[in-house]
Order: sequence, then C-alpha cells, then structure tokens
Amino acid sequence: MAVHVVLNQKGGVGKSTIAVNLAAVTADVLNHDDDPNSSSPVAAVSVDPQGSAVWWAARIDDLPFHIVQAHEDIDGLKRLGELPGIQHVYVDTPGWIDLDSGNGTADPLGRGPAADALRVVLDVADSVIVPIETEPLSFDPTARTINKVIAPRGIPYLVVINNWDPRDGMHDLNETKEFIRANGWPLAHTVIRHYKLHARASADGQVVTEYPLNRVALQAREDFYKFALELNVGGGH
Repeated sequence: MAVHVVLNQKGGVGKSTIAVNLAAVTADVLNHDDDPNSSSPVAAVSVDPQGSAVWWAARIDDLPFHIVQAHEDIDGLKRLGELPGIQHVYVDTPGWIDLDSGNGTADPLGRGPAADALRVVLDVADSVIVPIETEPLSFDPTARTINKVIAPRGIPYLVVINNWDPRDGMHDLNETKEFIRANGWPLAHTVIRHYKLHARASADGQVVTEYPLNRVALQAREDFYKFALELNVGGGH
C-alpha cells in the first residue's frame, strides 16, 4: 500500500493531471479486466476544494480507478493508508498553499480546512511528487514547498519536470534541471512533455490510457507509463 501526494505551492503546474493520469496508468497495469467482479486497487483522492480531479473523473464513462473528493473528511484522510483492497493512492492537492512567510516557528501550511487536510495527507504519505515547470516563476514556490513543508517532515519526494514543450528547445529544460540539481533535490528521469491532448483531456472526458492510437497520443501516454514505473521501481538522480 502506497500513498503518493502530488504537491506544490504553485497553482497550474499540473497536479491534477499528474494525479489522475498516474492513477489511470497504474490501474491499467493492476486491474483484472478479465474478472467482472473485481474492484480496482487504485484510488485518486482530491483534497483540492475546487475538485478539479473529481469534475474531470465525472466526465469519464468508465473510470478505471476509484476517485473521492475528501477535503472535508479529515478522519477519512487519516485512514488513507488502510483502505481495503487498495494498493496505490494518488492525492491531488490544492493549487495554492498560503505559506506563512513570517517567523520560522509558524506552520508554513497556515490555518483553515485546506491546511488541515494537507497536514493529514502528509502525515500518511509514503512519498511526495513535486511537479515543476520549465519556467522561473515556478522555481521559488517549488523551493518553499520542499524546504518548508516536505523536507522537515522527512518524507521521500521526487521532483518531476512537467509540461515541457520540446518545440521550445533545450535551454529552459536544462536550466530547470540545473536548478533542481543545484538544490540537491531528487529529480525524475522522466520528463512529462507538453501535449494539447493533456490540456483537452478533462473537457473530453479522457484519461491518458484512453487517448487515440496515433503517434502523438502514444508519446503522450508513454511519459506517464514511464513515470509510474519510475516511481514504483525507484529512480531519480
């Protein structure tokens, strides 16, 4: 049983996309499709009050994993690691954490229901996935997320570069990798590339495993399969 929390202070770095699609590819591997009575051993849990992941999932005809909106269910969140029949949980978190920039003794997650939910899921997390984009505006929020929230808790974490567009060339990608390595953070080998398919998937009611069978879609799908495999066999550099 593993609880993976997708976390970054910055909104818009792809937390919902990563949580939902990791759940989809993990379920694609673990589901017993030959047994109509079997239940998926994979769950996606949203503690984002906006409920983006749940809205997305509601548009999918045959969701291959369980999904729960649980930002108000503190007691349930405490038991995430004990869900019967579940092997992997992917937790989508709010798009912004109001980190307290005041004195060092203050809780960096702040106060309120969203902060309480985040504290609970971090208490039960086996690992944290930290998405970062190849834009300098995402660098400082990522550093605050790791240095003030994740590292003090001693939770294993992995930074993944998300939404990189190969058409932009290698400069921004290499700059982002150098920033991560300079901070000594574990970096995923997998880079999740930018595809319009990912941006359209929620509106179209699709997860990555349901993309059309063409070259671009297969490349988009490959990134998530590779990243899920990397998470579960160990990786990062």
